[in-house]
Amino acid sequence: MDNRYRKEAGDQSEADALRHLQAAGLKLITRNYRCPGGELDLVMLDQQTLVFVEVRFRRDRNFGGALASINTRKQQRLLLAAQRFLQTHREYQKLRARFDVVSLEGDAGAPKLQWIKDAFCG
Repeated sequence: MDNRYRKEAGDQSEADALRHLQAAGLKLITRNYRCPGGELDLVMLDQQTLVFVEVRFRRDRNFGGALASINTRKQQRLLLAAQRFLQTHREYQKLRARFDVVSLEGDAGAPKLQWIKDAFCG
């Protein structure tokens, strides 16, 4: 799989995840928040809860699929990015926060979407 396809599939997966989460009532704060050491795909509000969303796409379940790709190291990078986000966006510091994962597996045109709330602890 070439890098251009990966980028397009990743962008489409994020857009699909965002639509799904917004349809469920979440509100977008920002997309692709980058900082030294990490990135947050989506940062959203679920009523009074700040939600850091990791979006993962895999065409097949080889090597465990989309969910299995979020190992301890990846979780630590997400936690670091979330901490940096909160340091620079103080208005969200008093809210409860959680880490969700939206996994998409299968054909990029019609993947199976799974949303896992509180996927891991921060």
